[in-house]
This record gives sequence, C-alpha cells and structure tokens, in this order.
Amino acid sequence: MKGTEALALALRRSADRWYAVPGYPVSGLAAATGAAITTNEKVALEYALGDSLAGRRAAVVVKHVGLNACADPLVHATAQGLRAGVVVVVGDDVRAVASDVTQDSRYYGEIAWVPVLEPDGEALAPAVEVAFEASETFSRVAIVRVTPDLLDADVPETSASRSDQRGSLADPGLTMAGRAQASDRGTRAMFAWSRSSPLNRFSGGTVGTGPAEGASRAVTVYPPPADPEVLARTREIGRSFLGEHRLLAPPEPTGEPERFSSRGYCRTFCRDCPFHPALAILRDRGMQAACDAGCAILAMNPPYRIGIASYGLGSSVAVAATGTGVALTGDYALLHSGLNALIDVYERQLPLLCIVLANNRMGMTGGHPVPDILRYIAWADPVVCSADDTAALRRVLVPPPGPRTVVIEGTCPEAGHHETLEY
Repeated sequence: MKGTEALALALRRSADRWYAVPGYPVSGLAAATGAAITTNEKVALEYALGDSLAGRRAAVVVKHVGLNACADPLVHATAQGLRAGVVVVVGDDVRAVASDVTQDSRYYGEIAWVPVLEPDGEALAPAVEVAFEASETFSRVAIVRVTPDLLDADVPETSASRSDQRGSLADPGLTMAGRAQASDRGTRAMFAWSRSSPLNRFSGGTVGTGPAEGASRAVTVYPPPADPEVLARTREIGRSFLGEHRLLAPPEPTGEPERFSSRGYCRTFCRDCPFHPALAILRDRGMQAACDAGCAILAMNPPYRIGIASYGLGSSVAVAATGTGVALTGDYALLHSGLNALIDVYERQLPLLCIVLANNRMGMTGGHPVPDILRYIAWADPVVCSADDTAALRRVLVPPPGPRTVVIEGTCPEAGHHETLEY
C-alpha cells in the first residue's frame, strides 16, 4: 500500500478525533483519515487540546507552513500539560512542489521542546502509536514529520497495539515560572527516551531518516537519538537536522520548580474589578473553563480557581468547545485570534458557553484601547450583560445546548492593578 494509506490507517487506530487543514503533500492523508476540516491550523490544534482535556486522543494533519499557525498553542502546551495524547502529523514540501517556501518542521521540536518522529515505511504504525504514548508520557504535543517521498512510496502494512497512557496538566500549585521549570524536567527525560527507543535501528554505516537511505535508521529525530559520531553519518530529506543537532544536550537542572507557596503569593483580579460577580457565579456553580491569556488567566488562581488550562492568546474558544464547554476570554483575545475559532464553533454548532470579559482595553499589557467587540461578532447574536447585573448573569451563565456568546461589559477601575494574595 502507499504511505498515505498506511499512515491514515495508523492514525485511525491510535486516535479518537482527527482535524486537518489540507494542502500538499497531506491533502490525501486528510481525506483518508476522515478528518474534520477547520478554519485554520491553530483552531485544529486547539480543538485537539480540548479533546485531550476530555480524555480523547486527537491527531492534527497539516502541511509545513500550516505548522507555523500552530506555534502558540504548541509551545504553551509544553508548560501547561495535557491529558490524552495529541499528535501533529506535518507534511514537509521539501522541494516546494506546491508551496511558496520550503521548511523543515523538525526544528519545531527544539522550539517547543516536543518529541519529533520521522518514520520510514516499516515503522509507520509503530511510530504513530509511540508518538501518542510520548505525548502522554511527557504531557505535551508530539510531532510526526513526513515527506512526499514517504507518502507516495509503496510500504508494507504495519500495525501497533494501542496503549493509552495518561498525561497530566501542570500542577496548579506552580507559578508560571515553576511550570516552565517542571516542563524542563520532562524535556530531560525526553532525551533519554529518544536514545532508548526501539524504533531506532543502529547497525553501523550511514543513518537514514524517513525515506532517506541508510544501513541504520533514526526515527526519534528529536531529541537526538544517538551519540554525535553516529549522527554525523546521517542522510536526510531536507536540511541536515540530525547532523546539526548531534551535540545538543538536555536543559540543565534548575532546582525545585517555583511554587506559589514558596513564593508566598499569587496574583488575582483588581480589587474593584467589575467582573467579580460573574466569576463568583461560575465558581459557585462548579463550572470549569478554558482560560485565555490576559486577565482571564487569573481565574486559574485563588479565590476562583475555575480555570483548568490556558494554551495562549485566543485559544480558549476552540479548546473549550471540545473540552470544558466554557471559554473565558477577553475582548482583545477574541479579536487577536479567537474569532476564527468562534466562527468554526458556530459552523459546527458545538455546545459552548463563550464568556467575553469586555473592558475595551488590553488589561495585561498596559491598558491600551481595544475596539468595540460587538461590531465584529453581531453575526453570533451575542447576549450582552452589564457586569453589575447579577440577576441577568445568573440567567445566562449556564451550559447551552449549542454555541452561545455572552459579552459582559465592564469598566476597569482607574489606576487599578492586579491584587496579590498570600498563598
């Protein structure tokens, strides 16, 4: 069978949900998996992360330039964690046959500290399953890189038994700096994992990756899978990634990750924040939310603790649509990159309560003005409430059967600043 068919079969076995944005060389793969086609690649990965929060494995199929659109949630997930595995299969158009640029997606392993696998035809199905297991073991996204030479090749039919692991979200007692430090520990363990993977077959001579020829075979291409002198003899499709990274070492230990308890405090909303009533209602009703970067992320801290994950600016809408069912975002985050997700959610009629804290400013970055969000989401028929109308808030802040957008309007206090709470 062709590589595309074999890879599609492997993804169907190892994942529960599939998302894609077609483009050469993965259009056929997207069709063969039956993947849901999303507005853009960032939305696809955010849907997958939401599935992960709900305990479902998810695969995302994109071409190389599409991976660029995934960068923000891809990097954030490494520090914030996940539950079920998320694997991005990226097709690199290394000869620019149907693309504006060439690109080697393996470099995202180094940017996001995520495992990258590049299988040959014999390792396709095992590599997909191992990628999901690695995602769950290290609580971050994994990448499987493929090229047209592999997708178009005749490959043997392979299979691999599914073995779901269990990832974890970041410890809520860690500061954001502490979460980064904890993820570095996982990265160090990832280096040992790559060196010991049975997918790699070293028997001397040249080392091939993907469809490239070689007496030996490297499949876990990031982190480096072998000693520097071995990787100096690699043959690769595209840039000499293994050759360049053969001397790479894991991050140095930095001591115990920083905790709120050791730092002594956490940050929360301004004392006179107009959105306290809405946040209190969500807390009292036991509703959990995917939080956006910005002020909404403070809902992960005391006294509310309603946020369970945040994967970057504009991420909460799609993550919540397949995960928590409740998105907590700001007007700027929605304008920044959440609108694409909101459009996709309404097209699919997914059950989502999208709560927009509209203060017409960038509350985390200096209070710069933000355009009126209502002009841009009128098509969603949003419910608009004043932040101090508690009765109205109690009526509308309930899980809906389909998509509902609630815009809560409030004015930030002059000279207000985020409070610190003893922890």
